[in-house]
Amino acid sequence: MKELQPINQNVLLDITENDAEQKTASGIIIPDSAKEKPKFAKIAGLSNIENVEIALGDTVFYKEFSGTETEFEGKKYLLVPYGDILAKIVETETI
Repeated sequence: MKELQPINQNVLLDITENDAEQKTASGIIIPDSAKEKPKFAKIAGLSNIENVEIALGDTVFYKEFSGTETEFEGKKYLLVPYGDILAKIVETETI
């Protein structure tokens, strides 16, 4: 089995999207080039980073034009520098 493993303080994000057609309310099909890309993704891999604040499986918010997209074994990934991760999504309790 092969695996993408990031190096040099990079983070591998799983950006595999639902490939279902999207339509407007009036039935117009929206092409992929016109869709807004999400800026949230799950972490699929981490390089060796000191004092890391994220873990595998976390959902994070990253810089809009960051990283390099690639497809590996049928899934889409984005390889971004650790510094381009802006925030992680965490569950909090309501008071």
